[in-house]
Amino acid sequence: MNPVIHFEMPYDNRDRMATFYETAFGWRMNKLGAEMGNYVVAGTADKDAIPDAFRGTINGGFFARDASKPGQYPSVVIAVPEIGAAIKSVSAAGGEVLGSPMEIPGIGQYVSFHDTEGNRVGMLQPLQHQVG
Repeated sequence: MNPVIHFEMPYDNRDRMATFYETAFGWRMNKLGAEMGNYVVAGTADKDAIPDAFRGTINGGFFARDASKPGQYPSVVIAVPEIGAAIKSVSAAGGEVLGSPMEIPGIGQYVSFHDTEGNRVGMLQPLQHQVG
C-alpha cells in the first residue's frame, strides 16, 4: 500500500493564504524565498507527535499558481474535532463554507469550503470525534 505523504495547493496571494490556514486551523506556515519558488511549507501536526498521536497525518505545501500549467487543483480533506466550530473558524478567517455538513455513513460529517485563494477543500469530523 502506498500512503499519502504530502499535499499541495496553489495560491494567488501568499500572505493571505498563510494567514487563512494559520487562523482557521492553527497550521505552521514556513514561507520560503524566491530561490525556492516562493513555496510555503505547511506544518499540520507536531512532527514529534506523528508516530504516536497523529498516525496517518500528512503535511503539505502551497505553490504559486501558474496560468501556463493546467490542472492545478487541490484535493484534500482536513480532519477537525468538531465540524460546527470548524465552520465558524473557516468563515471567520475569510473562507466560504459550501452548504451544510452531510453525514457520510460509517465515516463522519463532511462539508466543503473555498479558502481565500478559491481552492475547494473538504473538512471531515470523523465518527470517533462526533459530539453527543
